[in-house]
Parts: sequence; C-alpha cells; structure tokens
Amino acid sequence: MGSGETGRETWRLDGVDETGVARLAELVALLARVGDLILLEGELGAGKTTFARWLVRAAVGDRSLDVASPSFPLVLGYSAARFQIDHFDLYRLENADARALAETGLEDALGRGLVLIEWPERAAHMLAGHEPTLTVRLVATPDGENLRSVMFVAGAGWRARLERARLVHGFLARHGYGGHRIDYLQGDASPRGYGRLSVDGASVILMNAPRQPDGPPLAGGRTYSAIAHLAEDVRPFVAIAMELRRQGVAAPEILAGDLDAGLLVIEDFGDRVLGREIAAGADIAALYRPAVELLARLAGVRAPARITFAGEAMGSDGPVEVVIPDYDEGALLAEVDLLCEWYWRLVTGAPAPVDKREEFSAIWRRALRPVLGGESWVLRDYHSPNLVLLDDRRGAPRIGVLDFQDALRGSPAYDLVSLTQDARLDVPGDVEEMLLQDYRRERLRLGHDFDWEEFRRQHAILGAQRATKILGIFARLALRDAKPQYLAHLPRIWRYLLRNLGCSRLGELSTWYDRELAVAARGTGNITQTDPAANYGGLPPGPSTRGGE
Repeated sequence: MGSGETGRETWRLDGVDETGVARLAELVALLARVGDLILLEGELGAGKTTFARWLVRAAVGDRSLDVASPSFPLVLGYSAARFQIDHFDLYRLENADARALAETGLEDALGRGLVLIEWPERAAHMLAGHEPTLTVRLVATPDGENLRSVMFVAGAGWRARLERARLVHGFLARHGYGGHRIDYLQGDASPRGYGRLSVDGASVILMNAPRQPDGPPLAGGRTYSAIAHLAEDVRPFVAIAMELRRQGVAAPEILAGDLDAGLLVIEDFGDRVLGREIAAGADIAALYRPAVELLARLAGVRAPARITFAGEAMGSDGPVEVVIPDYDEGALLAEVDLLCEWYWRLVTGAPAPVDKREEFSAIWRRALRPVLGGESWVLRDYHSPNLVLLDDRRGAPRIGVLDFQDALRGSPAYDLVSLTQDARLDVPGDVEEMLLQDYRRERLRLGHDFDWEEFRRQHAILGAQRATKILGIFARLALRDAKPQYLAHLPRIWRYLLRNLGCSRLGELSTWYDRELAVAARGTGNITQTDPAANYGGLPPGPSTRGGE
C-alpha cells in the first residue's frame, strides 16, 4: 500500500485492496465521535459501501453484523455504545429532490450521532458548512487488480484526528500490526482510546493516548494535573506495568510502543471485566476475593520512588526514568476541592463561596493527617471497570489489573476503598465488611505486622476522601464534558460517603456536610439508578477518567 499526499487536512493512500479499505474504515471508527459527518465519495463500485460496512461493524463491535446498502430505503440505522449511526445512500435522489431528501430524516440525524452518506453531492445544500466533517474519496484504479486510491479530506473538526489516524496507521504498520482488524473498545470517561487488534484468532490491545494539554494554573501557579500527580503521557503506564509484572502482578505486557506519540500495543486480558460479570449476576464477594488477596500481598511491597526502563525500542534516545510521587496533602486536598468547585455548582448553579471552601479545606487538612506518609502502592483506580478475571491463572495473578498510570505511594487502604466502595455498582455494607475481614486474614497469613484498628480508620478517611472527589468528578463530567450519565451514580456515592462519615475521626467533616449539603442537595433532582449492565455494555476495558476515578 503506497502513500501519496499527506498533511493535517488530507491523507492519500494508493494501491489499497479491499482488506485495506476495511482496515482504514475501522481506524476511522476508532476515532469517530458523536456529531461526526462522514461523506463517502466515488463512482459506482469504488468501495463506498464496503467502507461504510466495516466502519459500522467496528463501531458496533459485531463483525457478523449485516450492514446492507441503503440504496432502496435510503437510510439504515445502527446502535453502537457510543452513538447512533445513520447510513444514507442518496444515489436514487435525482436533481437533489428537496422533498425526498427531507423525508429521509437527514436533517434530524445531523449532530445526533454519527452520519455516513454515500453520494453526498446530492444533498450539498443541506450539508454545506456542517462540522465536524470527514470526506473519504475512493477511486478504483484501472489495472484490473481491484485496487483503489483512498483520499481523506478533513474539515476543521477532523484535522487533528486525521493526523492521528495517519500516525496510528504508520505505527501499526511498522510494528507488524498493519493487517490486524480493529474493533473499538468501549471505554469510560478517559480521553484515551482503545481498540482490539486481531488476526487469526489472536488479539492485542491498541492504546491511543496522546499527551493531554494541561489545564489552567490554579492557586500557586500549578495546574490541577500537576498538583494531583496525574500522568501526562504513556511513560508512567509503561514503567509501572513493567514494575508490577516484576512483582508478580498481572499487568499487561507492553508489546510495542511509541512514547512520544502516545501509542502502545499491550496484552489483551479478554472480556471478563469484574463489573460486567457482576452485572450479569456473578457474586460480588466471590469475584472480589482474589482482588482483595492481591491488595493484601501488595501492601507488603514498598513502592519505588523512581522506575527506570529501557526506552530505545519505543523511540527514546536512552533509558526513561519515571517518578512515582507520594499521595501527599496537596493531591488529596486538590481532589476533595472538586466538590466545592463542581458538585456545589451542580446543585446551586455557582462554585462554593470562598469562605466555605477555606473552611472545607481546613477541616480536610486536619482529617487527612493520619493517612499521609505511606510508601505502599496506591494504584488509584482499583475498581470493577479496571479488573479482569483471567481464566487461565490461579491465585492472586488471576486478576488482571488495568489503568494504573496515575499510581502513587501512600496508604494501602486507598485501593481497598476503591474496590469495596465501587462507584459504579452497589457493594452492600455487610459485603464490604466481609471483604475487609478477608483482607485482614490474608495480611496476617502473609506475616504483616500492622495495626488493624488504625487501618480501619484510614479506610474510612480515604473512603470519605474518595467519595467526595468522585462527587466532584461526576459533576464535572456532566457540566463541563456533557456526560450527564454519570449523575445516575451520585446517590450511591452519597451512601458510601455517609457510611465513612460515621468514623469517630470524621465528626467535624460530618457536621460540615450536614450543614452545607443537606439532604436536598444530595442528588440532582430526579436522578434514578441506572441498569448496572449499561455501565459495562461495550467490549472492555477502558480506563476511566483523569483524576483517579
């Protein structure tokens, strides 16, 4: 497959066979978003319907899906986890028949989900100026070998993504994955993207994680990302995965990478994500027990302050050093302050007044003193969307661990809170207590000398901290990122928060919440509990969101 013109606005490939057209369509599906308009141009037989068929299959995650040409009904619809897909074929619309075009429902579909249009020139007046638009032009070459030239032309909303597609395409080709099928994996709130690459029954995972621009500076001139110690690129993921594997934890093997581009190919742990298993009816305690045992084992491991790995094979000029920060007071306070910034805004329409925020921070500063200074691993997102049951393993490694690039050094109670107070599914109090006792027994069996009562207090303090942070994060996702589906989890998070505020060391905090966020503010109107299966409806497992949840 040869390359022609390339750039942020255009990308051309020559000598593309039918399989190559399918792989390009799957790559576009990986990067597509709600509101996209994809125009498919070319003469009869150029491959427009082939491109659409493989894009729809990859987006839906069903390779057997019957994606027919919509020539006669003019439009066919498909439901993917991310968006509705409407596939139009306007070939039969002669002379841009305005009435017939209106009857297709195209105007209503634009902006609602993903729209694919064959023969878009027959609706040019309706499509003019619509963004974000990607035009795909297919031209059959007259050599009798069934090859095509494929030209991508990006509108303003697709330019960066088209450049990303070109980068991913070249990366996969260089590392021997160019012929692999690509299926979109439904993630969560993370800006990272994931695809399953498969060929001949074997599969690996593509992690598409370009470096994220940092946010505006906060008080003191530092950004939230810097204060909360969030990973800015894929280097921490690589370093921590290698270190965890060295310690016997089932983290994905790194198979290929480009550190500067933010592209990795990693081991595929399969589909048995714990959250989805529980949503399908599996017993929480039975599934979580090996995950608890793994945490007990990790509690006896001192997390390194720095990890160095050889980065030459991933584009680095030499060894790469990654710092593992402490989960310090600044990070913990920045996270709880999300409640005053975003949750308060959600329920009142404005951020919390300065005096309320200052009082809140002062109370939290006192409450957090007992949990500072730990040196254990804090993987930070150790919960049901990021843990996978590995059928071919026994013991603690039978739990595959994902989404640890923001890992820190701190109290081992934090990850146990993440697991036993899962933000996306209900863990009843008696089940949590059972799991805590399992954890205690396992640590005693391993010979750990630790103060159980003090550990329980740290568990409650960090449980309250985590619940507070998540209230802020989920409100931010709704208000800033247009993802209101996370509001359905708020009643559960409040239940966890109140459970933790029963700790005797948190009386001052409990009083603040009761006074400032009374019962009427502990929800968002008519929030209802969602079907838990809906949270795990796609192929697994995309890490969740920047900010430790």
